[in-house]
Amino acid sequence: MSVLTVDVATEDIHYPLKIQKGLLNQLAEEIKSVYKNKKIAIVTDQNVYHYYGEQVVTQLTDAGFEIEMIILEPGEQAKSMENLQAIFSRLIAFGLSRSDLMIALGGGVIGDLAGFAAASYLRGIDFVQVPTTLLAQVDSSVGGKVAIDLPEGKNLVGAFYHPKLVIIDPEVLTTLADSTFNDGMAEVIKYGCIHDAQFFNQLKGYQTRAEVMADIEDVIAICCTIKRDLVQSDEKDTSERMLLNFGHTVGHAIEAYYHYEKYTHGQAISIGMVAINRLTEALGLSENGSTAAIEAILKQYQLPTELTVVSDYKYILPLIKNDKKNIQNALFVVVLDAIGSSRTMAAPVDFFSPLLKGHES
Repeated sequence: MSVLTVDVATEDIHYPLKIQKGLLNQLAEEIKSVYKNKKIAIVTDQNVYHYYGEQVVTQLTDAGFEIEMIILEPGEQAKSMENLQAIFSRLIAFGLSRSDLMIALGGGVIGDLAGFAAASYLRGIDFVQVPTTLLAQVDSSVGGKVAIDLPEGKNLVGAFYHPKLVIIDPEVLTTLADSTFNDGMAEVIKYGCIHDAQFFNQLKGYQTRAEVMADIEDVIAICCTIKRDLVQSDEKDTSERMLLNFGHTVGHAIEAYYHYEKYTHGQAISIGMVAINRLTEALGLSENGSTAAIEAILKQYQLPTELTVVSDYKYILPLIKNDKKNIQNALFVVVLDAIGSSRTMAAPVDFFSPLLKGHES
């Protein structure tokens, strides 16, 4: 088992990330290590419940816990104010107190929504992340960002609120469709881009999903270690942690414009990484050939690198003004000096305007 500890000393926050194949089968034991009461509310979606819901409920009830299972429809649209209010109503009816526990069992959407519910309900109750997608295991379950979406943009209402424990079982990834697995690979590739050229080359070397899965515990641990280190140095996302947003400024605007329906998060981030690096390479800020290298590895994992309709940027770019990283009319964008080396740079909000011209930036 790989055990990483997130240690935010300034906030007295300490919690473990445990990574091991088959760990979901030991969930009750792991929960008992951080929680001594009886009531647990679990938030999940229909897809995850189909595969793992009964297993989790049986295991926890056999261990003496009293369970309230809240099952939502899958998809980014679940991160809504309406679902947040519905969760609160269920928690109240269940009698969940401040000394009780929530579990987020699912991908990034469930983790964000359930985490924000935990942060808000009774001014904050403990929760545990049990991420079931690759994207959630390497990114959204780590670091304490929880949120819901608004019609105006993604993750605009949220909190910094850390779990008590993160349980990562790579075996649950076997039930993912290839498209969902590759969606997570966009975030995995991001880590290589911003921080680790050797890891980037390692990912280039895999030829099949099976080859990735053979090393999956190592792959997840590398990603989580990079994120853990950035979170510990900058919990509130004002400096170094912003490096994790490579591709996200454009990607989030793409998701919002298409109402979270045309492109998944990973697909939007994939397009966003290529878009931003094309701009910075054209300006001489990023190494020559780096955009082509990023495009090649994303295509290797069947991820899109361009908008289907490039002219839609005229509608997408105005949404960037709503980005959380828009501070005093400047965006902090992530620049790759080279693959594996990155920095943030303040840029005007119209920095992305050359995308309106497609490849003529």
